[in-house]
Amino acid sequence: MDPLFPALTAARGEALRFGDRSLTYPELASVAGSLALRLRDAGRVAVWATPSLETAVAVVAALLAGVPAVPLNPKSGARELAHIVSDSAPSLVLTEPGAELPPALGGLDRLDVDVRDTTGTPAAAGTEPDDPESPALIVYTSGTTGPPKGAVLPRRAIAATLDALEDAWQWTADDVLVHGLPLFHVHGLILGALGPLRRGGSVRHLGRFTTEGVARELGAGATMLFGVPTMYHRIAEALPDDPELAKALAGARLLVSGSAALPVHDHERIAAATGRRVIERYGMTETLMNTSVRADGEPRAGAVGVPLPGVELRLVDEANDEIAADGPEAVGEIQVRGPNLFTEYLNRPDATASAFAPGGWFRTGDMAVRDADGYVRIVGRKATDLIKSGGYKIGAGEIENALLEHEGVREAAVTGEPDPDLGERIVAWVVPADPQAPPSAEELADHVASGLAPHKRPRVVRYLEALPRNDMGKIMKRSLPGS
Repeated sequence: MDPLFPALTAARGEALRFGDRSLTYPELASVAGSLALRLRDAGRVAVWATPSLETAVAVVAALLAGVPAVPLNPKSGARELAHIVSDSAPSLVLTEPGAELPPALGGLDRLDVDVRDTTGTPAAAGTEPDDPESPALIVYTSGTTGPPKGAVLPRRAIAATLDALEDAWQWTADDVLVHGLPLFHVHGLILGALGPLRRGGSVRHLGRFTTEGVARELGAGATMLFGVPTMYHRIAEALPDDPELAKALAGARLLVSGSAALPVHDHERIAAATGRRVIERYGMTETLMNTSVRADGEPRAGAVGVPLPGVELRLVDEANDEIAADGPEAVGEIQVRGPNLFTEYLNRPDATASAFAPGGWFRTGDMAVRDADGYVRIVGRKATDLIKSGGYKIGAGEIENALLEHEGVREAAVTGEPDPDLGERIVAWVVPADPQAPPSAEELADHVASGLAPHKRPRVVRYLEALPRNDMGKIMKRSLPGS
């Protein structure tokens, strides 16, 4: 197949910037090329994925060398990290100089990445494997239902997703991307770091997300912002008192949110303050990107857009039969197939087999509805967000959005719990805007019922100081009290 980074030896401008440290394309080609030559016989390598130049260079070098890379979350607990290292069996770990590594990595050879050595040869760019099925990355899932599983992502999947997003987002070499996402997962690493490099554009990583950093970089010529809902919520909160932030966002070409649903309330606040609409996309570790609102399409709050080029998507019922109907009551599980899919779960043929339905359809476990024009709306996870109450199938996501539209609600999550009459009753977990004067359960139920069908109102409201979230800002419903 063609090289993953055709621009690596052709582009001349800035490729990567992390804080005040940067590499041009010639410098990146030299550093990564030299490192790739050292990795060609390494077998499989781990990458200590700090938000740094070294992490980006390490991954690019591994891809040039045709060596599968395993990004490691520096915040992983000892048990999880030990499992990942044991399962993936890397020969060494690539890291930034001076990084303190945990005991779980003590048995691995260590190779510090020197990004200052730009005297090497970029010739390794021509040594990439031709096989599109060659493993490129092994990215571990969150492990919410057991030990994390390593999703083996082939070169074909990375190229297919990034090229589909080029089409959907009109992504070019002129784009300069800003983000502050971690580099151990699909959103921050593949889309955020590798995406610009495949196009020949530039990425400016904030190191740590701040609204000041966003305003500075977008105000200094950056064109795109990638973030997760937690980041956009902080932006929405800051906008009323930060005219420079509003001006910077207004000048961006594209604002993209992913990894979880962006509440409609935050959509509207950002649009009102900046005149710019955030667009959403939908993907997961095993599938990379499946859908997106297109740059030339309608930015529709609460929707993740249409299937990307090359991606087939269907909704199925509990019998695995395709749901033909559209509309808010036609809830089904999303299944996808296409060149964007992973190859297997490493060392888990049983899990790999059970992940696919007949015909090669991947079972995402995400529940959705579909508008008449094909726009997909995620309503939750099959395991935690599909509530069967009073004979209805109800997605938790639309109730959460309705709750967040209430001025007395800062955060909200919705789950179901057993009910002898309804089968399951809807439970709202609410972080009030004013803890001293929270909205009553009756007020919130009436608020939901006024905007949605009456059977979707919460029967129970429980108040919390904060909702449990993971590193990406996703609400961890299994960690709610009593769950």
